[in-house]
Formats: sequence, structure tokens, C-alpha cells
Amino acid sequence: MAIDTTVETKAIARYVRMSPFKVRRVLDQIRGRSYREALIILEFMPYKACEPILKALRSAVANAEHNEGLDPASLVVSQAFADGGPSLRRFRPRAQGRAYQIRKPTCHITVAVAPLLTEN
Repeated sequence: MAIDTTVETKAIARYVRMSPFKVRRVLDQIRGRSYREALIILEFMPYKACEPILKALRSAVANAEHNEGLDPASLVVSQAFADGGPSLRRFRPRAQGRAYQIRKPTCHITVAVAPLLTEN
């Protein structure tokens, strides 16, 4: 099973309000799988991170279908990664007039799909 990375199409979901660590654990499950397998896995996994990943995956496949003219049935998730985005900084009041900083992380989710090479 060879993947044609020269015709790779991607989609990026930016500033997703979720920790990249939590997103990566889901992305590791779909990397290298076919589009249909990845859809089934994301539909039934119990994690909150599945929703933005599913949105990015569907967007990448739509890009491949519309821009490159590829068949969605032949597509495979060639790359899937989450980079850290900027953290929102919030402050929580503490005893004696102090304030503790709370960081609310964001991430950028990138999903790339590529067609399988047909062996002739």
C-alpha cells in the first residue's frame, strides 16, 4: 500500500480551544488509515477532540475532491498533527489579594489526505 504524497491535500483548523496533548491522542488513531475508517473511528470515539478533527478531515477531503478531482473512497490520511497555538491567560483570585494565572491552551489541527497509488 503506497501513498502518493505528491498530490497531498490538507486542511487546517486553527485556534481550537483544546490542549494539543488531548488532540494528539485522537490523531494518532487515524493517521495512516483510509478516509472511511477514520470517519468511523472519529464518530464512535468518546473524546471531545473528535469533533474539530472530524471537521478538518471532512474539509481536507472536500478540498481534494473539489480542487484535485480525487475520489474520496481512494483517500488515506497521510498526515495528522496538532501544533500548539497561543494560550489564553486568565486570572483566578487567591487568598490575601493574590492572583494565580490560568492558561487556557489552543491548538492548530492539520489533517492531510493523499490518494493510494494504483499498482499496474
